[in-house]
Amino acid sequence: MTVLVTGGSGVVGREVTRLLVEEGRNVRAMARSPEAAGTVSALGAEPVPGDILEYPDLVVAMRDVDVVYHIAGMNSMCLRSIEPMRSINVDGTRNVIRAAAAAGARRVVYTSSAVTIGEAKGTIGSEASPHRGFFLSKYERTKFEAERVALGEQLDVEVVAVNPSSVQGPGRASGTGRLLLAVASGRLPFLIDTTVSMVDITDTARGHLLAEINGKPGERYILSGFSMHTRDAAHVLAELTGVRVRVIPVPSTALVAIGRVVEAATCRPRFCAEMARVLAFGHTYDGSRATRDLGITYTPSEVTLARTITWFRENGYLEP
Repeated sequence: MTVLVTGGSGVVGREVTRLLVEEGRNVRAMARSPEAAGTVSALGAEPVPGDILEYPDLVVAMRDVDVVYHIAGMNSMCLRSIEPMRSINVDGTRNVIRAAAAAGARRVVYTSSAVTIGEAKGTIGSEASPHRGFFLSKYERTKFEAERVALGEQLDVEVVAVNPSSVQGPGRASGTGRLLLAVASGRLPFLIDTTVSMVDITDTARGHLLAEINGKPGERYILSGFSMHTRDAAHVLAELTGVRVRVIPVPSTALVAIGRVVEAATCRPRFCAEMARVLAFGHTYDGSRATRDLGITYTPSEVTLARTITWFRENGYLEP
């Protein structure tokens, strides 16, 4: 049967599409532009024009589809308004789930995010963690709302959610990958004293495919291969690149205050209060349930970081 991927030209979507095609699956991928269509076509998938905000597009794209991988979404910081991201992440997800049910699809694998866990500061986030009751960013809020929509629509279609932590690896030079690139290229001489959780891009994609096979409907599975303090990350990156960075302790209140100043002074800030809150908070996630229940094996941290740096070099992001 046919598989549909939304967001197939994105970072995670490309890798999921690649693995599905390698398995010999008949893959369609929604594409909002000729460039996106070219990307998924090069991977061996059939591009289908459409937008997740347009329900009729989804109905057409899902004709005779057995499984839907809903990966499309918006991840951005420092936006003035939450509404564009809420529209894509929440309304788009609602459209996809309802269209999948109407089309008679058997299962939807939904790409959520580990940020929806909402663990308390200093604790290890797991699928069973109680939510802290507040959000650190607009992205976190919209993904929380979108996950509730995805798992809460009581329709005749199975929905399984996967919740990746920070996705890193070949192909990732945007989002949090931009931070690694800045360090590796020597443009960022310091890191904030915090903890981050990451997962290899290929592990993330495999986790999606395993969720289709082994995931329990209505459940969510954190995909997180390792957690590192920024001191350790700086050491590994220095060994890989020769670039040394300092890790500096900055009180969270001071970091947020700096973010507010930058946000107020810049029309399109690259640093803002919500980004400061996320950095100061730090995250440690437990991805072991996906190992037990889905069968995923995670790539070691040093391998993921080495693969990322090699990809940066091969694609001209680092000076020779």
